[in-house]
Amino acid sequence: MQLLKLLARGYTYREVAEDLNVSSHTVNSHIKNLYRKLSVKTKNEAVFAATRQGLLDMHELD
Repeated sequence: MQLLKLLARGYTYREVAEDLNVSSHTVNSHIKNLYRKLSVKTKNEAVFAATRQGLLDMHELD
């Protein structure tokens, strides 16, 4: 969920890795799993799908 929230805030994959203190390879692995689970292909689609499914509340991001 933290990864998804950071993506929704507009973070790049590199910024996500730095913020979570993990490698960029770890972020890429989690991104692939997230996209697969949400059946999406892009960051924007992932945020939209997660919001639509109630997994992400855009009001929490402020």
